[in-house]
Amino acid sequence: MIHRTRLAIVLGFTFLFLAISVSAGDRQVFAGSGREAVLGAESHADGVRVGAAEAEFEADDSMIIAGGITPGKVTGQEGKLRAVAVVLQKPQQAKIAIVACDILMITRDWLDPVAIEIETSTGIPRSNILINATHTHHAPSTLVVHGYGLDKTFAQRVQRGIVKAVTQANANLSREDCRLYFHLGEEKTVGQNSRQLLSDGQIYWVGPRDQFVRPTGPFDPELPLLAFRDSSDKLRAALFNHSTHSIGPRQPGKRSPSFYGLASQDLEAELGGTFCFLEGASGSTHNLTLNGAEMTERIKKAVRDGLAEAKHKPVLRLASLKRPFKFKVRSFEEAKEDEAVVRYCRKWVGTYGERVIEVFRDMRKSLAPQQGRERETWLQVMLIGDVAIVGVPAEYFTKLGLDIKNRSPFRHTYVAELANDWIGYLPDLDAHKLGGYQVWTGFHSFAEPGTGERIADACVAMLKELQ
Repeated sequence: MIHRTRLAIVLGFTFLFLAISVSAGDRQVFAGSGREAVLGAESHADGVRVGAAEAEFEADDSMIIAGGITPGKVTGQEGKLRAVAVVLQKPQQAKIAIVACDILMITRDWLDPVAIEIETSTGIPRSNILINATHTHHAPSTLVVHGYGLDKTFAQRVQRGIVKAVTQANANLSREDCRLYFHLGEEKTVGQNSRQLLSDGQIYWVGPRDQFVRPTGPFDPELPLLAFRDSSDKLRAALFNHSTHSIGPRQPGKRSPSFYGLASQDLEAELGGTFCFLEGASGSTHNLTLNGAEMTERIKKAVRDGLAEAKHKPVLRLASLKRPFKFKVRSFEEAKEDEAVVRYCRKWVGTYGERVIEVFRDMRKSLAPQQGRERETWLQVMLIGDVAIVGVPAEYFTKLGLDIKNRSPFRHTYVAELANDWIGYLPDLDAHKLGGYQVWTGFHSFAEPGTGERIADACVAMLKELQ
């Protein structure tokens, strides 16, 4: 009788221990969104719940098109201008949201209120929301740059579109875990380093292309792809990244999301799911040889190839850090700045060069009283499993983007420029010495030299915090 009692007690404790362990395991791995899942029913430790949605920005022919030195005008539109949102969730971890907007760029004055509204309505922390501009040069203006301002109506529509896309993506979160499939591909022909050294020692911007000596910096051909598939292998969402200026519609003279956005929309029609493009560090890279239709097809092929080659990658963790970063408006010598613009424009730009010279003189006049003033912007790093995304608020030179990639503690690290704010071009120090359009002082380029390197250092430090 005593032996039986002891055996019963031992068995009882054993079963109780096992029950507690299983229950705790269920809660740790599968709890979330106010409910608990049965072990193995809908969730997997290496999976992630996914929601995706898009919202269109309405535009019309009366709106100023951004991307040039003077106000642009077009007639008609191809494709949609939109916000594309992907929301990811793991149990007992805060959700993250990634949004891509088919606009040139936009400042934190417009984006900070959007992030606050999204946090209030969805519970996604502001620090976990990354809003990226795809940098299409064929959409209405959402900022003051060069010789024109923003279209307030369109900028407000962008705000509403971002909120709508994230809210719907959050509401669309899958009831089951999806698996991440990853592939690091490349597209070498869509884009190149466009800051070519010219025969007279200047740096190419626009004009004839028969006096190139050599490129003055690198080109990054990497094209990473993150594809999320459900248990039936249905594609729910895909993120991809590449580093070339988004200039190139299929039909010139129309509003357009440009070739990256056109490729995304074509792929959605062909394959299903939602495709979200994140513009890479492309401040120094442009296409110089291909038309928009050809670039669209080549990007589509690279993404399709990535989908075919992608391998399952576990997502054990989602994480994000967003931090303020302070920098100063550069000090400059008016005569020296004017000479650089005049020299280039009068030799290489033609009659339009006189208008460019005038616009730059007006911009410097506005910036002169602000020299040395401190400003603040955002830096952000995210982890999706062991894939890192770095959000920088500028047209970031490729050399700096590669520096972040090379120093990151995560093998797969990719830069999303024009994220959460816009503070102009950020060239590396060598580029500042060489000169050229991207370093001429103006609304498009006003941060003091060295800001790009400081941002790279800060982002690498933030990435190390996520290890």
